[in-house]
Amino acid sequence: MKDQVVLITGANGGLGNSVTDAFLAAGAKVAGVSPKISQGDFKNPNFHAFPAAISDLASAKKLTADIVQRLGKIDALIHLVGAFAGGASVADTDDATWAKMLDLNLNAAFHMFRAVLPEMRKSGKGRIVAIGSRMALEPQPGVGAYEVSKAALVSLVRATALENKDAGINVNIVLPDTMDTAANRAAMPKADFSKWVPTGDVAQLLLALAGPAGAAVTGAVIPIYGRSA
Repeated sequence: MKDQVVLITGANGGLGNSVTDAFLAAGAKVAGVSPKISQGDFKNPNFHAFPAAISDLASAKKLTADIVQRLGKIDALIHLVGAFAGGASVADTDDATWAKMLDLNLNAAFHMFRAVLPEMRKSGKGRIVAIGSRMALEPQPGVGAYEVSKAALVSLVRATALENKDAGINVNIVLPDTMDTAANRAAMPKADFSKWVPTGDVAQLLLALAGPAGAAVTGAVIPIYGRSA
């Protein structure tokens, strides 16, 4: 990944830390994005912090322009932004939860895709990889808003892949089961953590899709379910 500029949204989150570390270790220049991120979060000269929230297309376009201005290009977008909400049936889901799931799990990706694709099409190449969820394909009761947003993200990725094959842009999505993060351990302290998906494994899969090994892969929906599968 030497000399590649990789935009990572959610770069300092539970998964983001592992992903950012993996890309930096591979020699990439990382544009790390999060509402609260600083240069000191990753002690590597190839890390560049871009504090930003992806709330609409205008903010995504500004972020993209800022990264191109500072780093010259964007070779890959690794989109990790997302959130989880559960515990209510569809009938009992409130409007605020429904809107939040769509905003963070679907709309943020929609904004980022539209912002970076023109830059990638100009260069004739690019990689986009998004994080989905096993529940996008295997729904469970009580998490309807989350599942719908992640299922829609799968469709968005597949459509984007088909529309950009002519430009040498590969677009894929990875569907983890429960990941072994500090937040998940705190939320489910009695779970068997050994069955969860290590964030480092997800990071290595994303790295492969963004690198030479992923050259022939586009429109893929890739499960990574851990030892509980």
